[in-house]
Amino acid sequence: MNTLAWDTYRQNATAFVHEWAAERDEKGEAHSYWDAFLKIFNLERRRFARHEGRVKREGNRQGFIDLIWKGKMLVEHKSAHLDKPEDFEKTFRQAMEYVAGLPPAERPLRVVLCNFKRFRIYDLASAFPDFPSFKNLESLRAAPFVEIAIAELPQRLAEFAFIPEFAGELIVAEEKANFDAVARIASIHTVLTSAHYTGHDLELLLVRMLFCMFAEDTGIFEPKQFSKYILKSTLENGSDIGEALLELFDVLNTPVRRRGDVGAALMQFPYVNGGLFAEKLTKTPPGSMGLRNALETCAMFDWAGISPEIFGSLFQAVLNDTERRALGAHYTSDTNIRRLIDPLFLDDLWAEFQAVRTDKKKLEIFRRKLGSLRFLDPACGCGNFLVVTYRELRLLDMEVVKAAQGIQYVTDASLLANVRLEQFHGLEIKPVSALIAQVALYLAEHQANRALLHTFGVTIPSIPLRESPHILTGNALQTDWSSLSPLPFGGGAGGGVKGETFSYIIGNPPFIGSKVMDDGQRGEIKTLFGNASGSGTLDYVSGWYVKAAAYLDSSAETKVAFVSTNSITQGEQVGMLWGTLLEKHGITIYFAHQTFKWTNEAPGVAAVYCIIVGFGKTKPARRWLFEYADIKGEPVVSEVKNINPYLVEAGDVVVRSRQKPICQVPEIGIGNKPIDGGHYLFTTEERDDFLKKEPLAKKYFRRWIGSDEFINGWERWCLWLGEEDLEVLKGIPLIWERVEAVKRTRLESKSAPTQKLAEKPTRFHVENMPKGNYLVVPKVSSERRPYIPIGFEEPTTLSSDLVFIIPNATLFLFGMLHSEMHMAWVRYVCGRLESRYRYSKDIVYNNFPFPMQATPAQKSAVEAAAQQMLDVRAVHQAAGKNLAQLYDPTKMPTDLLAAHVALDRAVDACYGIKKAFASEAKRVAWLFGLYGELVGNERK
Repeated sequence: MNTLAWDTYRQNATAFVHEWAAERDEKGEAHSYWDAFLKIFNLERRRFARHEGRVKREGNRQGFIDLIWKGKMLVEHKSAHLDKPEDFEKTFRQAMEYVAGLPPAERPLRVVLCNFKRFRIYDLASAFPDFPSFKNLESLRAAPFVEIAIAELPQRLAEFAFIPEFAGELIVAEEKANFDAVARIASIHTVLTSAHYTGHDLELLLVRMLFCMFAEDTGIFEPKQFSKYILKSTLENGSDIGEALLELFDVLNTPVRRRGDVGAALMQFPYVNGGLFAEKLTKTPPGSMGLRNALETCAMFDWAGISPEIFGSLFQAVLNDTERRALGAHYTSDTNIRRLIDPLFLDDLWAEFQAVRTDKKKLEIFRRKLGSLRFLDPACGCGNFLVVTYRELRLLDMEVVKAAQGIQYVTDASLLANVRLEQFHGLEIKPVSALIAQVALYLAEHQANRALLHTFGVTIPSIPLRESPHILTGNALQTDWSSLSPLPFGGGAGGGVKGETFSYIIGNPPFIGSKVMDDGQRGEIKTLFGNASGSGTLDYVSGWYVKAAAYLDSSAETKVAFVSTNSITQGEQVGMLWGTLLEKHGITIYFAHQTFKWTNEAPGVAAVYCIIVGFGKTKPARRWLFEYADIKGEPVVSEVKNINPYLVEAGDVVVRSRQKPICQVPEIGIGNKPIDGGHYLFTTEERDDFLKKEPLAKKYFRRWIGSDEFINGWERWCLWLGEEDLEVLKGIPLIWERVEAVKRTRLESKSAPTQKLAEKPTRFHVENMPKGNYLVVPKVSSERRPYIPIGFEEPTTLSSDLVFIIPNATLFLFGMLHSEMHMAWVRYVCGRLESRYRYSKDIVYNNFPFPMQATPAQKSAVEAAAQQMLDVRAVHQAAGKNLAQLYDPTKMPTDLLAAHVALDRAVDACYGIKKAFASEAKRVAWLFGLYGELVGNERK
């Protein structure tokens, strides 16, 4: 059991009891009650279970289960006044009739009865050995139970441990099913590519075959109709399978009345309009037993339980690594999508529904609102954001219908056609992805229509298609988004007018860093930012932010949220991107997820570090900040007054690059940059071997450190020849060989400045060699460390350009930079290399608000604490520990940690801080305020 998770669950349970202990009305609040109950375990009921599930009771009577989680849990809920033992017995008999009416595979392992005041939990699987294949209903009515009063819930929550266990099992099963499904499609892909069937034809063929397998398992086709066609209409050796597929695709694209004589098997297939089968393949698929067998194996899989999002995984399986990196494609999981759409609009819509659910007039107004919303994903890929959004709005719309008129009274399926595919717009640069997105939305519509049948007993035919989403192919950064504005509907609820704007712009733009963009992509970004200085350092995703902000200038009510790499809220990118968004466009951040690790089961998808930012121009009623103590875990959400570009609760300051420190402190610079092709650098073994052959070289060797050498404590050496006469060096043959090698390396460079350096082969490109002791700050350090290890070095040691150095640094400055105060600033302001800290001169050091008003006594206290920390560190280093080991958060010596804590207190005192900050976020917010004052004073 995860102790931290259960601590959170118990806190959630306490809040649940406070909210619901006084509730009594079963009819009005039971649904909300159980939605809230499952949220105790951070579960969204809509993903796992449904209310009012249809079932046949004894005597063929229609029954409606209050809540059913198929195969896991059934809930029957009553009003609080039904609290006698006989009331619970009657309710249990009713629940058991429901259990008996379910197919064996859907019968629940647990039955839970509730009347707001108490719960009864029945473990059917443990009580009855023959369950779920029981024959005698009466045998189930004597089941033992556990009873819990609602006031006891936080203390006895472990009785419900089966709920998160069931959820975990389901998630694992879904992930395995998705992975298996992709693997099967990938096997077909392998057969086709091995036969040199590639390119657009391959992609189109895979999409169509996948659609056919979905269709035969979900009711679009007759059961296993596609599989039977392949098995019965093609030869066992597969030689004619290519022609058979082309003939089928042509039939699917032709209305039944126009098909002519195609044979009985093909005539039975329905007409699939919408363009999926319209384009002719330029090449016939290869005929082979391998393809026939792979397709047969794939068709044996049960596709009915696979989400339309599988098309995204298919896309990942098809693309090769090179193309995937070029497009910045990342398969987007349901969890990550919900992290965006829930706070952007879905939570508010559900809250609005709960507020009006008992008022039929207001419900109708709310339902019209659902039908009027318009969504744009301007980097839609395979459509996952649109698919999940459509699915969730259809589920909400069904709840509205149930609240307005009850499930027993819906007989006209047309009344259920409110949320429509035409409300969803996408823009995608790759044609096959746009096609996949369109097909995925068709399948999402079909699955939603199947849910209508389970809930209301009526459905809407999915074939032929009645409407289409607006998925266009094009470059989002070169397209005017206002030209995509919704067009009029052909009637129906929530019909729009030409020129109306999007309600929400959502998505997951490409993850392409500034250093790996091609010239065309970099040119697009520079153009969008008016070729401003620094725009060439921006990541590709920044283009979507500035395009969205420009759209908001003429559509202030539209709200936007994107998933992005966390780099746009760190380092030098913040000044250019967020300075533009805040100052030119006046946007405000509504909610934000701080950095979390993005991982998926999709093949080939690397882990990346992401954020989510929701923003707009209107002032939000509330702002939400999602913080991750564990970047792989779940966030803690809190309401805040403001969210700034660093995704912290603070004012909207932007830390811009500056060449000189904002405070009166020594300047910082990089170490030495030889540009020597490695000819002047040696390991200890290489140096010793060199000196055996050339003893006269000993005086030219200097200890050499970069970040790695400094932190991990290993030796490296450098030949420093720059101050020696060339004639002397010519008399030392092995040294002169190195000089000549460096000269050749520089001359062979394509860089003119490097070629120029060949004129002085003993000098470095950058030389920074303090005459006295200096301070070393590694450029890159692990984010796991509570402090970036820094320290003093003697002038006999040369530092590389992989560290920053501060000549003539004082013990006070060392203490300031090695403090919790400075590290909090670093964590929020610095750039990152993956998730590691990337310290910088112009952003981090030069902008840090040092305590310039500190008294001599306060400075002395910092110096004393800093020296004590150095002394403790020196003892451990003398015993063989390096800085990496000393600052490993799981192994940091207690005396070193205590010395740092004392230093942190002394540094805080320099700022006049007497009481510890409640969190690092609060500390950083305070630092941003101090920084804002310094910037304001500069401008006076």
